Amino acid sequence: MKIPVYHPPIGLRSKTLVLSLFLLGLPWLGYQYVWEMEKYLRHGQEKTLEGTTQALATALHERPKLFDSQASFLKQVEKGRDLYAYPLQGPIQLDGKLDDWEQYRSKSMEYGDGYRLFLAQNSDSKLSFRHMVGKYSGYLYGFFEVTDPHVVYRGRNSLAVDRNDYLDIATQAQDGSFHRYVVANMKDGWLSSYELPADASLSAPATPENRIQGQWRKTEQGYNIELRMPLEMVGSKLGFAIHDVNDSKTRKLEAIVGTSATDSVDRLGTVLVPSPEIENIIKGMSHNSSRIWVVDTHGRVLAKSGDIRNSNGVWGEVDDEPETFWSRLQKQYLNPIYYKILTRPPNDFIDALQDSTELQGSQIQQALAGKLASTWRLTPDSKAVVLSAASPIWIDNKVMGAVVAEETTHGIRTLRNRALEKLFNIILIVMSVGTLSLFFFASSISSRIRKLRDQAEKAIDSQGRVRDTIPSSAVRDEIGDLSRSFANIVSRLGQYTHYLENMSSRLSHELRTPVAVVRSSLEHLSLQPIDNDAMKYVDRAQEGVKRLSLILANMSEATRLEESLNNSDADQFPLTKVVSGCVAGYQMTYPQQHFTLKQPDEPLMMLGVPEYIAQLLDKLISNALEFHSPETPINLVLRTQAKQAILTVENKGPLLPENMSEQIFESMVSVRPAGAQEKPHLGLGLYIARLIAAFHGGTIKAANLGDGSGVMFTLTLPLPG
Repeated sequence: MKIPVYHPPIGLRSKTLVLSLFLLGLPWLGYQYVWEMEKYLRHGQEKTLEGTTQALATALHERPKLFDSQASFLKQVEKGRDLYAYPLQGPIQLDGKLDDWEQYRSKSMEYGDGYRLFLAQNSDSKLSFRHMVGKYSGYLYGFFEVTDPHVVYRGRNSLAVDRNDYLDIATQAQDGSFHRYVVANMKDGWLSSYELPADASLSAPATPENRIQGQWRKTEQGYNIELRMPLEMVGSKLGFAIHDVNDSKTRKLEAIVGTSATDSVDRLGTVLVPSPEIENIIKGMSHNSSRIWVVDTHGRVLAKSGDIRNSNGVWGEVDDEPETFWSRLQKQYLNPIYYKILTRPPNDFIDALQDSTELQGSQIQQALAGKLASTWRLTPDSKAVVLSAASPIWIDNKVMGAVVAEETTHGIRTLRNRALEKLFNIILIVMSVGTLSLFFFASSISSRIRKLRDQAEKAIDSQGRVRDTIPSSAVRDEIGDLSRSFANIVSRLGQYTHYLENMSSRLSHELRTPVAVVRSSLEHLSLQPIDNDAMKYVDRAQEGVKRLSLILANMSEATRLEESLNNSDADQFPLTKVVSGCVAGYQMTYPQQHFTLKQPDEPLMMLGVPEYIAQLLDKLISNALEFHSPETPINLVLRTQAKQAILTVENKGPLLPENMSEQIFESMVSVRPAGAQEKPHLGLGLYIARLIAAFHGGTIKAANLGDGSGVMFTLTLPLPG
């Protein structure tokens, strides 16, 4: 047999809660709307930044003095040969120890074999050096960390400056003239600097140059040179070369390593010094949320202002609102949930271009080609999105450089997050109120339906009798209409049930007179002389009248019992005494039948009418006698359990038909075979037994014995507490 699967009912409240989940579509729609808003804001930020670069480029148009034309028209910038003077954060202490250069070490460059300008035959020179230049407050600073195992100083009485280790400096001044300087020390200490004659002949006497200042300090690897010179001495071209002499006797030149050749202006490398004039211009026009660069045609940085890592977006910081209960609730509980989805703009991120001296990118290439352009990029750590816009700078109808402006999207992301926070707050309130409203509405509907169910179950008992009415609801909705329909149905059903219940008494009353007339007529007819054949039919008629009278008596008994139960008063009586007395009477009435009784010694006092209990036992014993097998006892057992008296009546015999254990207690129901009945049975005996049990607050049940040998009736009656 297939076991049915239990499916728990789904109530209105559960269904309403499920339907309320569709409200979750509101946050998704709001989220999509805010994302679209962010796209428009990014587009607006892009146009604003392009306008900023155009405005700054306009301020730099047609100002050739701000740009070095020779450097701008280089075919390409060669690393190591073309120098860049990095902006320094402060002045360098000229002590030869190089401690002040530690933060700039990453920008320095190693010059070795690849930058050798001269190497003597059979020379084993190990000359190399690390070098960089920087700019601060009108001076060009530089250091040379030279690796030279054999340091040879200038002789104390020597007039020559080239027969020893020395630094050669060559530059093209701002007026276009070529100048060459030599740093040749006799010992560690303050630099001894000289300017060579205009013909650049080392054999001619050199003139001391006091504007080149610094220190020469010997080290384990060689020596350090730390110097500074005014920017006015430096033009657009600059070159440095270290000359190596290893033998203090022969003073023969072994090798030269340099940034570029220093013997002629044509062979010099370039030097780019960030323009203070351009920096002053862009500082006056920049703001905290952006970083502005000015680059030449090779992408080399001429000026820079601002720092995007310290920026907070286009709109800046929003004023802090006064702290309230809601704001504290949002910060402590809601925001941690919101930011499972949202992303906060990072306080710090990797800015790969922070200290760049050369910029590249599609927007810069387009700007140097004469077009306004912009692009978006992710930082190396993917924490920030940077918008970069570039605009060309025109001088004499030629592009001489570009203005590049950069901003992060922190402002837009912050604004987006605040918009989403407010949106989520509103949606949270709407969903909470909506869900609670739907829940209470469903609860109200559910409670009204359950109330209507309880009223319907209370109105009709388990036997289908109408015991109460359903009050009509005054609410003008579908449930109220259903309640009024149920009330009308129960009312009409009650009237019909009352009619059926009274039918037996009316029938018995109406039929008694015609039955009496028929009986008296038959009696008079039997006194008349009638032949035997006719007398046979008179006897049959008299037998039918007797059976009809018995039926009317049974119907009257049930009717009278129902009426008497409604008017009876209950008293305390001993149940064991009533049961034992009835069993003794049954034994005397049916001497051939054996009865057994087991009951406790205590009296088992209960509240009720003992005569009705005796009548109930009469019906059960009568039923047991009719169905028991010959020569088998009828067993009665009275016991107590949980403040209840339980009486069982057991007989051996035929079993109850399937599904008839409850129906046999209904009126007009009998399981007796039709042909085996000696007298009429309407099935009212067990019906009367159930009425009496219900009057005493008890129950009566019938079931087949477990071994299949017979039937047992179980009567349960409550005992006083």
